[in-house]
Amino acid sequence: MNLEFFIAKRIFSSGEKKKSISQAIAKISVAGIALGLAVMILAVAIVTGFQEQIREKVIGFGSHFVILNYDSNNSYQTIPIRKNQPFCAEIAKQQGIKHIQVFALKAGIIKTDNDIQGVVLKGVDSDYDWEFFNKNIVRGTNFTVTDGETSNKIIISNTLSKKLRIDVGDEITIYFVQEKPRVRKFEICGIFDTSLEEYDKLFVIVDIQHIQRLEGWEKDQVSGFEILIDNFNNIDEMQEILMQATATTFTEDGGLLRVRSIKETNQDIFNWLELTDTNVWVILILMVIVAGFQMISGLLILILERTNMVGILKSLGMSNLSVRKIFLYNTSFIIAKGLFWGNIIGISLALLQLHFSFIKLDPVSYYMTAVPINIKLWHVLLLNAGTLLSTVAMLIVPSFVITRIKPAEAVKYN
Repeated sequence: MNLEFFIAKRIFSSGEKKKSISQAIAKISVAGIALGLAVMILAVAIVTGFQEQIREKVIGFGSHFVILNYDSNNSYQTIPIRKNQPFCAEIAKQQGIKHIQVFALKAGIIKTDNDIQGVVLKGVDSDYDWEFFNKNIVRGTNFTVTDGETSNKIIISNTLSKKLRIDVGDEITIYFVQEKPRVRKFEICGIFDTSLEEYDKLFVIVDIQHIQRLEGWEKDQVSGFEILIDNFNNIDEMQEILMQATATTFTEDGGLLRVRSIKETNQDIFNWLELTDTNVWVILILMVIVAGFQMISGLLILILERTNMVGILKSLGMSNLSVRKIFLYNTSFIIAKGLFWGNIIGISLALLQLHFSFIKLDPVSYYMTAVPINIKLWHVLLLNAGTLLSTVAMLIVPSFVITRIKPAEAVKYN
């Protein structure tokens, strides 16, 4: 066994059995590291959970990418393109592509006996992936789109349901302001609630055939394609692939198609989410610095208390480096003990919040009803390794105080 490690282990185990100043400092250091690691675990879990949920909700309304007519502007009045495009089969074969679906958009006005509300109708076809809305439907269910048979069902948000005082089973009237004003009646079949109020109060989901008829489009004309991918982190790479696949595709009027990512269409939201990373780094750095200074004070007190031992070891021929290793090993044991309790506290609190959501949030301000948690094993392992390495590295310079201790004077030290 490594001699320095053996001595450090004996010092650590014997120190836990007797009361001393260094032992009291060690307990404070353990508590400080445990608290710091717990805070870091919770900070990373909450921020990444927040980012993940907001991204999931925004993508649920608009997908990772849309392919539409290059001449379409940022309004909800789009120029149609043909549904049958040669690039669809090529894109579907690309690794990382999860799903392709068509959509159509049309602005309208919901009018009830007492209220009025502007909305955007999102028309979906039989290829629509209902996974996102199925997870967020709080009452009722979705509808089935069948070719040749137009469904009069509509899905609205809980925000609109409360504001307009309508619910599942009610019939609503939507007016469309165009050259020849049109009116359509729909039956509410489902109510969803994503807590993303900006979108909840705007979008309603209908059969795409309604929009095609209102716009005077043919059956194979749509606003564009929505594309879902497997991994959001690959969004920039996938955009390049999609742009290359559609670069040579022209519309009937000689125009081009363009690919827009969800990051481009929602720049404010995604820039805001990126800023939250800065908050996490500030917390991590502060916690590591605090833990490091606690361990420095603990190391110096431990050396002071063991000055006599240092002198004896040096007089027996042990080098300064070996003596320093003993104290670094010892403080590493203290750090490891703090990390152990920090993991228990941090992970336990994260799991309790994940399963019971006991800390609630105001959905108007935070876009969710409870503090989100996204706890991953590799996050925890990196935090533990980073804390251990950082704090031990901060102890290397203070440990040089051992080199100033002279054996002859240290042996006499009381």
